[in-house]
Amino acid sequence: MTQGKDTSLRRTLTFPQVVLSGVGVILGAGIYALIGEAAAIAGNALWMSFIFAALIASFTGLSYMELSSMFPTASAEYEYSRRPFGDTIAFIIGIMVILSGVVGAATVALGFAGYFSAWTGAPTLPVAVGLLIALGIILLVGVRQSIIFAIIFTIIEAGGIIGIIIIGLPYIGSVNYFATPDGFPGIFAAAALIFFAYQGFEEMVKLSDETIQPEKTIPAALLTAIVISILLYIAVSISVVSIGGYELIAGSPNPFAEIAGQAFSGGYLVFTIIALFATANTALLMMLASSRILYGIAKNKTLPVRIAYVHPGRRTPVVAILGVTIVSILFLLPGNIRDVALIANFTLFITFIVINAAVIRLRTTMPDAPRPYRVPGAIRNVPLPAVLGIVTCVFFLFQIDVPIIVIGISLILGAAVIGWVLPRLTRNSEA
Repeated sequence: MTQGKDTSLRRTLTFPQVVLSGVGVILGAGIYALIGEAAAIAGNALWMSFIFAALIASFTGLSYMELSSMFPTASAEYEYSRRPFGDTIAFIIGIMVILSGVVGAATVALGFAGYFSAWTGAPTLPVAVGLLIALGIILLVGVRQSIIFAIIFTIIEAGGIIGIIIIGLPYIGSVNYFATPDGFPGIFAAAALIFFAYQGFEEMVKLSDETIQPEKTIPAALLTAIVISILLYIAVSISVVSIGGYELIAGSPNPFAEIAGQAFSGGYLVFTIIALFATANTALLMMLASSRILYGIAKNKTLPVRIAYVHPGRRTPVVAILGVTIVSILFLLPGNIRDVALIANFTLFITFIVINAAVIRLRTTMPDAPRPYRVPGAIRNVPLPAVLGIVTCVFFLFQIDVPIIVIGISLILGAAVIGWVLPRLTRNSEA
């Protein structure tokens, strides 16, 4: 490492920038890449799936707001879980969070490739690989440049969602919004899948080391981004099924383009391009967040300190970015966007259970610690939203297919083994 130079991350991000980055990473994933898969399961009751998934995001989002105000650091969930539960649990959660980001980036890259391949006929896997490599290069250039890209892409993707809502307005009331092929089990299964659409609000806390006054800015930006996303999601889910019923987009790899193509001449091409911007944006921000928590854990010396290397000129965590890019590419191999998304959701549900439990425990173990933001609705100092966050995460965890749960448990066990072996190797090398 270069001596005599400041190689810490640079605090440059303001409230609007953090909000836009949050909205950008939330909006691009499920809406553009997974809404067709979810519609096939939930039918016209797709809007109910979005509401159920929003409950998890809302309850857990409040917990993130309190913890991010207490511990404004890039290591985020690692630090949030280390304080109440110790190093081993913290390491497992840190790995789960990194995996949720890299698997999420792979999922959205497959969504990008789905739109691109339907438009051009290009093979899906090489397109997804090329996207991840290009985004890795952008991240290496610098965080300010990455956020500038993200803000431009966010404006485009939000415009696309608003456009679909407008297209659907004349059709409102034309279908039965409770029609579903599989009843409530299908609605809940779709909610477990579509929860991926809300992935991203938790990524915002990883920007703490690069945000001005993070203890205040991050919680406020979290709340703002979640509210904006929930409102847009519910509106667009009602709009898309109104146009021609859920059958029109069920299972489609490019649902918005198909809807726009029927609505006006050139709509297919316009919304294909918008979807490419949206999915690329989400993958970029997921990789950004994952590289920051990987950097944060390595900076705490739980992972090899070389991973925390920051380029002295660009001030970006080079090794962490390269690692995240490579692992994201590896998770492209399953090829099925639904399965890859559910793997990401499994890691998120486990993480959110621990995060909500951390808020509850810290109210007892660190009652006097400064909390610029506190989760409301506590009974005997136990915040009820955090309790509900745990309950809803456990419920939706068991809506996931058994093979995906087995893969998820294998990932947890692998993280536990690494967390047990790595400190011992470090101690032996130091001896």
